[in-house]
Amino acid sequence: MKSLQTRSACSGPGRSISFGLILFFILFSTSGFAQMQEQKIGIKGKVSTSDGHPAPYVSVSLGKGVGATTDQDGIYFISNVKSGNHVIKVSAIGLAAQQKAVFIPESGNLVVDFILKDDLNTLTEVNISRNRKKYKTDKPSASLRLNEPLLEVPQNIQVVSSAALADQQVISMSDGLIRNVSGAVRLEHWGDLYTNITMRGSQIQALRNGFNVVNSYWGPLTEDMSYVDHIEFVKGPAGFMVSAGDPSGLYNVVTKKPTGEQKGEFSLTTGSYGLYRGTLDLDGKLSGDGKLLYRLNLAGQNKKSFRDYEYNNRYSIAPVISYQIDKNTRLTAEYTLQHVEMTNVGSFYVFGTDGYAKKPQNFTQYAPGLAPTKIKDHSLFINLEHQLNENWKFTAAVAYFNYQQNGSSMWPSKVNADGTMIRSVSIWDAKSEMTMAQGFVNGSVVTGAVKHRILAGFDIGTKDYNADWGQSHELDTKENPFNNNDPNYGVPANGFPEFDRTTNLEARAIKAGGIQTSDYSSLYLQDELGFADNKLRLTLAGRYTYVKQSYYGTTSGKRVTPRIGLSYSIDKQTSLYGVYDQAFIPQAAGKLIGGGEVKPITGNNLEFGIKKDWGRDGNWNTTLAVFRILKNNEASATENSTPANPENFLLGQKRARGIEFDLRGEITPGLILTANYALTDSRVSKVGSDVPTSMNISKGDIIPGYAKHTSNTWLSYKLQGGALRGTGISAGFTYLKDRETDTWSESDVRLPDYFKVDGGLFWENNKLRINANVFNVFDKYLYTGSYYSYLSAFYWQAEAPRNYRVSVSYKF
Repeated sequence: MKSLQTRSACSGPGRSISFGLILFFILFSTSGFAQMQEQKIGIKGKVSTSDGHPAPYVSVSLGKGVGATTDQDGIYFISNVKSGNHVIKVSAIGLAAQQKAVFIPESGNLVVDFILKDDLNTLTEVNISRNRKKYKTDKPSASLRLNEPLLEVPQNIQVVSSAALADQQVISMSDGLIRNVSGAVRLEHWGDLYTNITMRGSQIQALRNGFNVVNSYWGPLTEDMSYVDHIEFVKGPAGFMVSAGDPSGLYNVVTKKPTGEQKGEFSLTTGSYGLYRGTLDLDGKLSGDGKLLYRLNLAGQNKKSFRDYEYNNRYSIAPVISYQIDKNTRLTAEYTLQHVEMTNVGSFYVFGTDGYAKKPQNFTQYAPGLAPTKIKDHSLFINLEHQLNENWKFTAAVAYFNYQQNGSSMWPSKVNADGTMIRSVSIWDAKSEMTMAQGFVNGSVVTGAVKHRILAGFDIGTKDYNADWGQSHELDTKENPFNNNDPNYGVPANGFPEFDRTTNLEARAIKAGGIQTSDYSSLYLQDELGFADNKLRLTLAGRYTYVKQSYYGTTSGKRVTPRIGLSYSIDKQTSLYGVYDQAFIPQAAGKLIGGGEVKPITGNNLEFGIKKDWGRDGNWNTTLAVFRILKNNEASATENSTPANPENFLLGQKRARGIEFDLRGEITPGLILTANYALTDSRVSKVGSDVPTSMNISKGDIIPGYAKHTSNTWLSYKLQGGALRGTGISAGFTYLKDRETDTWSESDVRLPDYFKVDGGLFWENNKLRINANVFNVFDKYLYTGSYYSYLSAFYWQAEAPRNYRVSVSYKF
């Protein structure tokens, strides 16, 4: 095996308000606001959050069905109110409910404003039109640590919502969700085992609930979407989040949490190649006072493949408990178990000497009878939030991950010119443990005319990865090799492997050289200074990082890295930004072929962009960004590198630059669009002194592992009225042009352009949704691959031919 380095609609009882009616109500309330103001008797006002921003789409109630919803500027108006004493109640998810006793005179309007602060209590009154922006997200999750709207963050952050995941029938982290983000590609698929996303010219970091969960080149295990709420893609460096991360960016998987509503959803999915899948999402209260809440997500699936003998069966259990200790303090604990049983990861690969994709799309070189690979992935999070006062909040969190794998991998030891080969199977038993903690404070203060948003905190953690890949067995013999032109799927000529597991894994890992460790600690401080009524925002930040890593030798480093950002709001819906950030990534990359110590990655990122919310209600937005990233001393694998014998060299310097455009949201009622484009150019800008001459690398050479042009769309339209109300159609495509292979290659044969079209039909009401999609509509032979000089062979991984999925979901 080669190493590659390089909320959903509220539909509880009594809240069965249709989407169309919600749209009508919002449009009516906003468009008729001026006329309503002319009424002689009424209540009007503005609802804001504690940080000074308007609170749109908040429920303002006088009881007995009398009330209003704030518009995009936080303005509300309730007309035709009877004179007398009333109590106004205001509530919204995530904000503290408030009520005020008022007296309405016989004539004239009464002005009543509200300022809502972040709430850690459960809200029992919820009436927010969340469907209105089901594809567009206005604020990042708390795990991103930024307490401000995305529009004001001086960085490109894209969020893939739970609605998008459901509509596109994404069932795992590796299942096509990157179509929703500009410039994200996967050229090395690893099946449904690991995700490994490349963006801005490098593999990006994987996070879950704000913790970096990468502990080897082959992780983490893909998350099942049953317990995922949404995924945040942070473009460029994120010193406010991770102590040591790639300047190209990261993705942060945010899991589902209790909402305080009594609701549930059950879903069944079936599809091509023996896909059978069921999920259950339960959300509610465990105590009458609403202080103790729960969320439970269950999923199970059986899934075969378009290639014979291949399967990937898995189940997941994800309970979450949340307890309101007092009005200012909440404790949340969540546990997730993922269990996987799948065929050997080598079943995804096909090798040949005469070019890519020379065999049928469903061709396999797998040996039926090999023992399956079994995985148990445990994770535990504990999160404490404490509201210190109206302006300051403290968050502390710990996480523990335990990953256990028992299996093997298959890779040829020799490929002959006539298309025959010797298939070799290596043991791949692995265990990963990660223990991490973080604490941070968010707050705001005002000094004169300057408003400060403060973020300060720490991160500490230790990671250990042990793997035995030191035992191997050749399935075929020189006299009886595997023949691509006449494959034998019976018992191999040399029989199946019998690996020795009598010794504990840790001892075997030491012998195999499969020990990887990492210890890190960091401190950071960020101040965003707001000028001119917070229209102009200057971010000044710094992070101290210490990391010690070990893998075929130990490397350590420490450094202070600065961050400077500038953001300006042209108006309430448009902002310009720029950011400069330095990179510091100590790396344990294995052995350098020229000897010596592996140096830390250093470099910087420079980015400029413009963000805009469109439409009166800001239902859709666009982001346009340009960037340049420099990385020094990045370790890169040679063509002969394997997990058991990782051969690397320090590249020198590489430069990635490009343009990104993202659009997402509801353009008109019922019409939802996600579209993006990225132009990425990643090249060698300096050749390191230890780059072997045999690699033939020169300044200006293209870096492996990305596509120069990526373009995606997903368009969905739902009828808003008539007999077919709730019926919809969706379609989208992915286009990759000028794809680069995932390794440095001597071959001049490049990967062809990639074009895939998907589409489907759906129908839904408040309770039921039926969704059907066809993937790879034009039945194209789609694949990715590379050329390995040491084997003198091409390899490729094919994607599925035309296939379908049908889902039925019921909310209760």
